[in-house]
Amino acid sequence: MLGVKLICVGKMRERFYIDAFEEYRKRLGAYCSLDCREIAEQRLGDSPSAAEIAAALEKEGAEILKAIPADAFVAALCVEGREMSSEAFSALFTERENSGKPKICFLIGGSFGMSETVKARADLKLSMSKMTFPHHLARVMLIEQIYRAFKIAEGSRYHK
Repeated sequence: MLGVKLICVGKMRERFYIDAFEEYRKRLGAYCSLDCREIAEQRLGDSPSAAEIAAALEKEGAEILKAIPADAFVAALCVEGREMSSEAFSALFTERENSGKPKICFLIGGSFGMSETVKARADLKLSMSKMTFPHHLARVMLIEQIYRAFKIAEGSRYHK
């Protein structure tokens, strides 16, 4: 069974995000082993300087890097990443399952993004859209797309 790990900066507090995430987590139980690790977001003032933001991203990045499984394929969600159709995303999961290294790890940064060090570690930089989304919504969107990927692979009618 494919192992999927999400490493996310920040703790979801909004009930509607938590409920949506948990619904897809429950659905994914039949398809993969899912682990979600939350990394504490560094607190910054209302008007942080570029240096303060960079330092916070590096601290978060160090924690992210420590949490990545050594043998996982790593996909970092970032605005400059590659956009992918749901079908191509599904094919990525099939490739990983057949690779002999069936672990995939997704990284979602916090409010200010993700450090360049973490992005450099990624095997794939993935963009969900050219639009900007709150990072907690991106987490829900990602888990839905992971569920959709498995449903596409099995030929289900979920993906119309």
